[in-house]
Amino acid sequence: MARNLGTAALIFAALVVQMTVINRMGFSVTPDLVLLVVIALATLRGETAGAVIGFLAGLAADLTPPTDHVLGQYALVMCLTGYLAGRWAARVPLLSVAACAVGAPALAVGVGSLLGDPGVDWSTFMAIWPGTAVCNLLAAPIVVWAVRGLFRPARSRDVLIMGRRRP
Repeated sequence: MARNLGTAALIFAALVVQMTVINRMGFSVTPDLVLLVVIALATLRGETAGAVIGFLAGLAADLTPPTDHVLGQYALVMCLTGYLAGRWAARVPLLSVAACAVGAPALAVGVGSLLGDPGVDWSTFMAIWPGTAVCNLLAAPIVVWAVRGLFRPARSRDVLIMGRRRP
């Protein structure tokens, strides 16, 4: 229960920082902090939890103003990204974080295009996606390190076996 409340508080904090600080920095491209927190949490908690966390974080991002896209667009993108990050994390953790951090903005543009967003076309994609991918890629190790510091995996306890301690 406490872990779920901590996850919700972390997603809320990331959303507030994204909307109030990062989006107002004045740069043309910025990292997506909420997406990176979802990826980091998914690598720690697995594909099912990653999909649920991604969906709820995406829905929260969809509902925060200003919204200029279809409701549920980011929920779908972050749900798929959380699932994939959690699924690949056991095999290739660093590659899963990098692939999801780079691929999610492209997926968001693709979903927006499929849903008929008038501001999405090929020239917009080529102008924005490379910079966003690089920003996400540079910020991902910092966010993953911070989230892992907050949500350390449970360590195995020492067990007494036949008079000897096993670490």
